[in-house]
Amino acid sequence: MKFPEEVYSSQRFREQGAAVIELIANCLEDSISGKPNKVIKMTDPVKAMNEVQQWFNHCTADDSKDVAKLFADIYQRAIRLHHPGYLGHQISPPLPDAALASLFSDFLNNGMGVFEMGIAGTAIERFVVKSLAKKIGFNETADGFLTSGGTLGNLTALLAARRAKATGDIWESGVQQKTALLVSEQAHYCVDRSARVMGWGTEGLVKVPVKHDFTMDISHLESTYQAARARGVEVIGVVGSACSTATGTFDDLEGIGDFCRHHDLWFHVDGAHGAASVYSKQYSDRVSGLHLADSVVMDFHKLLMTPALATAVVFKDEKWAAKNFSQKAEYLWDDANHVDDWHDLAKRTFECTKSMIALKVFTILAVHGEQVFDENVTALYHSASEFGNLLEVADDFELATFPQSNIVCFRYAPEEQRDLDLLNRKVREELLSIGEFYIVQTTLKNRVWLRTTIANPFTKISHFQDLMDEIRRIGKRFSVA
Repeated sequence: MKFPEEVYSSQRFREQGAAVIELIANCLEDSISGKPNKVIKMTDPVKAMNEVQQWFNHCTADDSKDVAKLFADIYQRAIRLHHPGYLGHQISPPLPDAALASLFSDFLNNGMGVFEMGIAGTAIERFVVKSLAKKIGFNETADGFLTSGGTLGNLTALLAARRAKATGDIWESGVQQKTALLVSEQAHYCVDRSARVMGWGTEGLVKVPVKHDFTMDISHLESTYQAARARGVEVIGVVGSACSTATGTFDDLEGIGDFCRHHDLWFHVDGAHGAASVYSKQYSDRVSGLHLADSVVMDFHKLLMTPALATAVVFKDEKWAAKNFSQKAEYLWDDANHVDDWHDLAKRTFECTKSMIALKVFTILAVHGEQVFDENVTALYHSASEFGNLLEVADDFELATFPQSNIVCFRYAPEEQRDLDLLNRKVREELLSIGEFYIVQTTLKNRVWLRTTIANPFTKISHFQDLMDEIRRIGKRFSVA
């Protein structure tokens, strides 16, 4: 095709775009109905790479340059989140309107490091963040931004905690002493990664024991805190999980908040998954005490039907949204230390060329309202409870703990089998090979559990029954007594 006229042709875009939208609509319809049967087509990574190379060679030799056909081939190899059998990782099957927002924002390609490059997107992001802060229970002085994923969001919030509470100016002078955070034994690995990135090493996290339901046992907070101080560690804050990634259970945020106030510590809530509970009238009590936090991270792409990545970082005090990164970049702005410049987002985030993340969320809110968030969170939590009830009464299954969110951990446990860890590993491997259901696994207290995240509102109780029957059928083929 002739450059630039033909490659930028609006007419070709109309034709290809219409074909692609038709393809996506058909994929959506088929996946929701469960017609393709397969959620995933598992293959070996090397084999997949070799197939892509052959496929690419075929595409470049094809004179039609048909984008819709290219995407149709990709769809045959992709995991299908809109399929009722998708019960895997914590990511939403996105709303079609939000997917269109992604297409539009990619076309605009307005980088948002400075306001003049992202006039519309910056204002939209401000609206989304302020709206979420209000749902959390923060007042008008709260502020924040959106960033690319919960890992980056948690790191950014914990950098603010370090700046607010650690002795000395670490940003300018570096780490001068042992510094740490108190966290649950079930805290997400990204919190540990953040401590290491900040130069705190293995002592940067002090683990607090969990109760039988895998929530932080706050009765151990005081003793754990004092023991760390006695070792010469400066504890600057506590991270509460809302909810735990492994089990979907919620820490006692009110209790942690009271403890942090008593000791003048920073209270951060990793709500990447479960902070979305604030949108559910029925389940908002899951995050009681969230308003006590100094900072909260929440992923819109986990429970709120938004294409990844879309993570909010919200601070109770707006100054911490701006104070993390005080650097000069004369070609971007004149005064790097002017904290009121909320509209220059590169001062607040790791990203400089930042995409219009908020447009996806804003589109959902503008078209469907907050009610659709309420309906989705409520439906998914309710479905998890239904699944939990089925597992609880089944003699050959065991629940790790009754679900508090849309995450359910369980395992196949027939009486005649002794090595249940090996059995459940084999069951999941076979499920992946068959491909009609996609689930993952986790390890809790050194035991292997099957783990499901009910992300799809089209997943019904009949699908849970079918999954259990399939696990039984597979399990009977393996003898690991």
